[in-house]
Parts: sequence; structure tokens; C-alpha cells
Amino acid sequence: MKYLCLAYEEEQIFSEMTEAQWHELLQETLDYVDDLQKRGKLVLTNALQSATKAHTLRVRHDELTMTDGPFAETKEQLGGFFLIEVASEEEALEIAAGWPSARLGTIEVRPVEEELRLASRY
Repeated sequence: MKYLCLAYEEEQIFSEMTEAQWHELLQETLDYVDDLQKRGKLVLTNALQSATKAHTLRVRHDELTMTDGPFAETKEQLGGFFLIEVASEEEALEIAAGWPSARLGTIEVRPVEEELRLASRY
């Protein structure tokens, strides 16, 4: 089973870190990524650039609306993701809880829909 784990972070927390704190968190994350890869659990992971570089698009009634930045009004923004393949939801939650930035933000864990359903979306 595949699960997409979305890492939400407050940019201010990371901006206020000292260089030493950042490098410690970075190394811990790289070590965790390496461990997941060796165990065959990690499919893909990437950080995202600042939410200030995002654009939010909507098309309604053939009209395109575009705004700068994320749409949600919240302190936490999507900072990155990791896609894992595991045997169970319990294992997915365990891996997400071990992600280093879970201590600083929020990790959303969602099962991947391998194929779109014919009857309905949800």
C-alpha cells in the first residue's frame, strides 16, 4: 500500500533556527531518508520551495483565477512530501511519526488511490 505523507511547517520556525540547529535537523532527516530507502519503504521525497513562491489556480465557469501564495490562511504551509510503500496503515503512521520535522509541524498521512473509481470519486 502506498501512502503520501504531507509535511506542513511554519516557515518562521525554520527561519529562526540557528545554522547549527538547521544542520542538525537536516542531517537527521537525511539519515532517516537513507534508512527508509535501505528498508525499501521510501518511493520518493522532496522538499518544496517557500509558500511565497506558490500560485493557486482555480477555473470556475471557464474563468481562471490565480492568486500568489497558498490558498489556505494558516501559519503552517505544505513544506514537502514523502511517498512510502508499506504493508499497513499502522506502518505508515509509524514512519510518519518518525519523520524529524513531525516534532515541529504536522504530517498528514493519506492512502494513495491507485486508480480512480468508476462509480464515484470518494
